Amino acid sequence: MSTTYLVKGVSVAGAEPTDLLVRDGVVAQAGKSLSAPGAEVVDGAGLVALPGLVDLHTHLREPGREDAETVESGSRAAALGGYTAVCAMANTSPVADTAGVVEQVWRLGREAGLVDVQPIGAVTVGLAGQHLAELGAMATSAASVRIFSDDGHCVSDPRLMRRALEYVKAFDGVIAQHAEEPRLTEGAQMHEGEVSARLGLTGWPAVAEEAIIARDALLAGHVGARLHVCHVSTAGSVDVIRQAKAAGVRVTAEVTPHHLLLTDERASSYDPVFKVNPPLRTQADVAALRKGLAEGVIDIVATDHAPHAVEDKECEWGYARPGMLGLETALSVVLDVLGPDWPLIADRMSLAPARIAGLADHGHLPAAGAPATFTLVDPAARREVDPSASASRSRNTPYAGMTLPGRIVATFLRGEPTVLDGKAVK
Repeated sequence: MSTTYLVKGVSVAGAEPTDLLVRDGVVAQAGKSLSAPGAEVVDGAGLVALPGLVDLHTHLREPGREDAETVESGSRAAALGGYTAVCAMANTSPVADTAGVVEQVWRLGREAGLVDVQPIGAVTVGLAGQHLAELGAMATSAASVRIFSDDGHCVSDPRLMRRALEYVKAFDGVIAQHAEEPRLTEGAQMHEGEVSARLGLTGWPAVAEEAIIARDALLAGHVGARLHVCHVSTAGSVDVIRQAKAAGVRVTAEVTPHHLLLTDERASSYDPVFKVNPPLRTQADVAALRKGLAEGVIDIVATDHAPHAVEDKECEWGYARPGMLGLETALSVVLDVLGPDWPLIADRMSLAPARIAGLADHGHLPAAGAPATFTLVDPAARREVDPSASASRSRNTPYAGMTLPGRIVATFLRGEPTVLDGKAVK
């Protein structure tokens, strides 16, 4: 029999304080001065309740690179970051391009029991961009895959991209594109601009992203299928997406916390922790991304949590793997960037991503009758990011030593706590 919890005096997404009675996986009651004999009381005074966060872009590395992350360690990091569901990218080893591999990841997530792990299937076999993967088999598997992506690789062949969009339209699936024209980014090490010229590093031009988004928006509009743009990073990309939405294209887009906060100036240190794909851009790009997120042109924040083993990051810039940790710091970065606009944060980090991914059990504000899947945040807390304290198996956070606002106090998944008093329950 599950434990009953009574959260006292918590603010739901910034509203007036209320009590939440959690029983049998749902919020049984919400209101003032509730009582429940025998319930475990959680003091919510000064805390904000948000719907459990949902990440559409997580790399869990298992199977194949368990030295960098496992489904269990990544799930723990996610729960500590306030997440209750994560979508696991397909670039594992073997690649998640068959029903067998996506079901393996899905079952590992269920065994960990910390967050709902929803696998993302590969668009092409082996991420090679030559032949469509088993999209239908993955969709009808136990994992019920609905999002497909070759993230890390662009589906650069327009004919193959069109076929993928046509295929997933039959079951209202989504193609999530890593927008990068590969012929424009050969040998690229960072954003192409003044900083790359000064440092002598080969540049990754903004147009390489923008051209693919424009092409795919036209294809998605022609087919009538759903397109999702991964990790948007340039001002021009925001403009292209705005135009596509105005034209009625079924396109959604995400931005990462690091692209909302950090700029290409960080590369001046030659510290590979700041090497990421797409690269950190200019301050003007950061401003455009923030504006696009606030306006809803960019629909969601997604972490692109990319753990790497020490040897893949603590090396020369040119040899380092691109990617950054994100799950445990995402909410704090967004809070730092947007301020305490709780309804906006709830939408961009939970409601909208749950809707895009089709996760019906997630993305609900805590209210009577809703699933008891939520997180409690202390907005007054400030903490210094310590890589050694991360639940991830990797340590490649770009925020090391930074003081960020907000602290996750508790996370509940269907009425069961995965985090209490800021610590993982298991």
